[in-house]
Amino acid sequence: MGLPKFRTKISVEDYLESEKHSPVRREYVDGEIVAMADASDNHGRITINLTTILSIHLRNSPCEPFSNDTKVRVTPTVFYYPDILVSCEENPESPYFRNSPILIIEIVSKSTERVDRMEKVFAYQQIPSLREYVVVDQYRMEVQVHRRQENGGWITYFFNERDDIVEFTSVDLTIPLPEIYRRVVFEPNADRDEY
Repeated sequence: MGLPKFRTKISVEDYLESEKHSPVRREYVDGEIVAMADASDNHGRITINLTTILSIHLRNSPCEPFSNDTKVRVTPTVFYYPDILVSCEENPESPYFRNSPILIIEIVSKSTERVDRMEKVFAYQQIPSLREYVVVDQYRMEVQVHRRQENGGWITYFFNERDDIVEFTSVDLTIPLPEIYRRVVFEPNADRDEY
């Protein structure tokens, strides 16, 4: 048996300062730093498809999409790098993170499946401004939209049929499901049970 591993916790301030110079993106959870995984071609394609659609749709709006390199402060001690976020206001504290997104999108990979579908669902729902959290599968045509209701509760909508129209009410946008997956090449026999 190996020696126990001790983790050194760092402050939020030290994390934020170190991220400005880090060659890799790292998330921050209660004092611990977690390096981000590499993204596949399909992950990149889906990110570009959605960011392009959102950018064009919001071009005359105070809201704007950010992808990959903009952090969101989930709580005072948790910072994530969503694949895509939409924010409608500047952050007077820092140009390096957002506090009040209205829409967050994560594109799941095998290494992030559990975190994106479980941990981040709960975490993101704690952001008061957030109206929708979207999970996009890169291995099959499937999108989950977690939407905040008027009473503060959340409902999840599933889109997995080729003729489905995905609705993002937070930004008043509908997208045919195949448009999200434009140019995506699915692995043959991809099965979620492998995760």
